[in-house]
Amino acid sequence: MVAAGKVAPLVRAGLIAGLVIAGLAYPLAALAGLGVKAGTEALQGLPEELIEVPTAQTTYVYAKDGKTPLTMFYEEHRKPIKIAEMSPYITQAIVASEDTRFYEHNGVDAKGVARAFVANQKAGGVSQGASTLTMQYVRMALRDGAQTPKEALEATEQTPQRKLREMRMAIELEKRMSKQEILERYLNTAYYGHRAYGIFAASQVFFSKLPRDLNLNEAALLAGLVKAPSAYDPATQDRQAATSRRNYVIDQMHKIGAITPQRAATAKREPIRLKLSSPPNDCIGVADKRNDWGFFCDYLKSWWKEQPAFGRNPMEREENLRRGGYRIVTSIDPKVQASAMKHILDKEKRRSRIAHGQVIIEPNTGRVLSMAVNRRYSLDQKDNKRHSRYRHLKGNYPNTVNPLLGGGTMAGYQAGSTFKIFTLLAALDEGMPLSTSYYSPQRFYSKYITAPGPATCGVRWCPKNSTASMTGNQTMWSGFGKSVNTYFVQLEQKVGAEKAVRMAERLGLRWRTDIDRKLASPEHASGWGAFTLGVSDVTPIEMANVFATLAAEGNYCEPLPVRSIRTRDGKEATFQGKVVAAPRCHRAVSVDVARAATDAARCVTGYGAARGSCGGWGTSEMVYGVLRRPVAGKSGTTDSNKSAWFCGFTPQLAAAAFVADPDNPEKNVGSSRSTTSKYTVAETLKDALKGKPKTKFTPPSGGLVSRWHDRDRDRDQDSDRDRDRDSDRDHDDERDDEDRD
Repeated sequence: MVAAGKVAPLVRAGLIAGLVIAGLAYPLAALAGLGVKAGTEALQGLPEELIEVPTAQTTYVYAKDGKTPLTMFYEEHRKPIKIAEMSPYITQAIVASEDTRFYEHNGVDAKGVARAFVANQKAGGVSQGASTLTMQYVRMALRDGAQTPKEALEATEQTPQRKLREMRMAIELEKRMSKQEILERYLNTAYYGHRAYGIFAASQVFFSKLPRDLNLNEAALLAGLVKAPSAYDPATQDRQAATSRRNYVIDQMHKIGAITPQRAATAKREPIRLKLSSPPNDCIGVADKRNDWGFFCDYLKSWWKEQPAFGRNPMEREENLRRGGYRIVTSIDPKVQASAMKHILDKEKRRSRIAHGQVIIEPNTGRVLSMAVNRRYSLDQKDNKRHSRYRHLKGNYPNTVNPLLGGGTMAGYQAGSTFKIFTLLAALDEGMPLSTSYYSPQRFYSKYITAPGPATCGVRWCPKNSTASMTGNQTMWSGFGKSVNTYFVQLEQKVGAEKAVRMAERLGLRWRTDIDRKLASPEHASGWGAFTLGVSDVTPIEMANVFATLAAEGNYCEPLPVRSIRTRDGKEATFQGKVVAAPRCHRAVSVDVARAATDAARCVTGYGAARGSCGGWGTSEMVYGVLRRPVAGKSGTTDSNKSAWFCGFTPQLAAAAFVADPDNPEKNVGSSRSTTSKYTVAETLKDALKGKPKTKFTPPSGGLVSRWHDRDRDRDQDSDRDRDRDSDRDHDDERDDEDRD
């Protein structure tokens, strides 16, 4: 407890007719029952130390370079700064307008208390107040630190108890802090209107400048807003109230000797000149005018809400993003993003019903360098075209906030033959060499049982190749390079469909639809024969990261949208002793398995394998023709051209691009778009790698290149080959009809 002597100056100055007086925003008559003794005891019974809770601060988000702004997240736009970073005019103006004896009192202005009491007694109500800047700061700190509605009400309610508490805390605060410290905190806490908390935000919102650059008129205007931001709002058409308030502050500055009479007179004649700005907030307010970065921002936000470092649940994590005052340097590369957008929009305009998008990831870190799609990230859908299937609904183009590239709740798109990479890796992981050879007929009658459909023969699944020229003996090199369906179904049968499914999970795929979750379950995965042909939904960010893992020679790194995250005190954000923004990597497959898969994937692009024959051609030879550096990858087209993909990688970068109709996934995108993604990936990687060394892939070791098969395996393959040839003859008519279709 504090002795009565410590508050004696306050009591002496505030005792009028036996009352302790404090008269800002409550009827002074409420204190009439408090005598000197009671008033002193009331003060002694109140808490004396202000426990300051960190105020909400704006989180700033930047591109990879740490300089290019991406967006902000805030509930209260605030960025605390030092008083040395403020114009002298603003410190002078706030003292002149709110507390002319600020540098003379010890937290409570005794003369002001007496004056307010007399004036309010004469007026029969509240006509004057006596809150000092220190008391006002105490009130703001109590309000901002409130954890419940009750605490917030107690911090601002118009009662004698609240005023007495403010007085006691103000006196104690001034014992611990200098006047400059209190003034600095006040200016960083006060509300100026238009969601601007603190002088930094106010300077930006009203004048689009830094606080150090405020001139006399601007400082006086902002200082005047603190009393009643709405009443004196200068952004309204009628600026009379704002001008009168500003001129009052200027007069007060003259009275305290901060400016000369001549300077005051000149300043008052000048009109209010604003340069209003609306700082971006959240992903809708991304700084880029076309909102090219909005989908990346949305992915960042989804990622943040999954991180336990920032709260106990997604809601708390998002609240901390908006209030925590973090400085986030993301992984997005403005140059790569611009290049990706250029090549995407060259092929599909924003008003196309077909979505064309691409994700680029850095191997060995998982950092996402670009997320680009021919859409605008916007809630404004009034000009969107009608849904092609449901005419009463608006479609997702050109404006949408759906996570078309990954993150959030969208399942993604079927990726077709890009999924052959999982069967290939599963086989290599089991020790099967690249030279594993199967006779691959035009149609293959598999052991898998499935529901009736275009690729079924009775109850058996019997897929076919896209062209008859694929018929013949194929190895992993030629089978992958030419995308031979009937080769990969045989390979899947040998290694087991479940192992291909589990390999996909090892490389980061997650099942987002009920049917995919069911088929991937332990009870059903072994019978999911169609998995190797890419019938599952997947996102571009997942597929880009799969091939980034190959580029990293089997080192899997979680997709990561950040390079650094610093807290409000400038420290790296950590969780359980680890830096949150650091790459999170582990070995998914062995180095040699990854190198072997890469050697087969080189056949696809026209770059050619190091250790085997590609069989004369690949499905995407234009990729190497454009890029002219070591490159591997895999194309994928689903049944009836519902989507068309290409996933490509060099040792330095990996990319995945797609074309599909998000509004109607069953819609045919057209055979003319079968090469769209291939060219987009090749052109974007070429731009991104310009001037960088042409790093080569490391070939696989001999163990996974070729191995003598035992006699039983050879005999089994001969039997399979004979059976398949007989099956081909039995179904010639059926095959010919389907080929014509």
